[in-house]
Amino acid sequence: MLNRAVLTGRLTRDVDLRYTQSGTAVGTFTLAVDRTFKNQQGEREADFINCVIWRKSAENFANFVRKGSLVGIDGRIQTRNYENQQGNRVYVTEIVVENFALLQSRSDREGGNNNGAYPGMAPAGSAPTTSGNPFDNPFGGSQNNGGGSNNSNNTNNNAADPFANNGDSIDISDDDLPF
Repeated sequence: MLNRAVLTGRLTRDVDLRYTQSGTAVGTFTLAVDRTFKNQQGEREADFINCVIWRKSAENFANFVRKGSLVGIDGRIQTRNYENQQGNRVYVTEIVVENFALLQSRSDREGGNNNGAYPGMAPAGSAPTTSGNPFDNPFGGSQNNGGGSNNSNNTNNNAADPFANNGDSIDISDDDLPF
């Protein structure tokens, strides 16, 4: 049997970090995940997925992300129910996060004033700018994960890239291969 959920999206609010009576950290948040298709009006809709993260991972996650942060999560779907104060049965479906990845550079996460827009995206009311490059990151930020510019001509970044093509051949012997 398999219960696995892998999502990429943006936080709709800061992580709500709390502690149980026994001192275990638990963080709750909602992830906005864009759908892959557009509706009849040509607009892309999103699903808002409730997530929960536990223990040290919850503390780390809450320290490094804010509203609008682009994250990837890996976890499992969980359903539970409880009785609220009015005596009604409430059913909850959520993702229990087991692993996460921060999908923005630190400068994009902590970046300057963006007038309430998501980090790395154009402020509301302004026209988005794209270069037409198919490798541009549609979520904003830089594609090269190292900060820097997102230009299609990244010759300035070759010094930091150990895999950049500098014309030298790579010598790999059979002893270097794992199989």
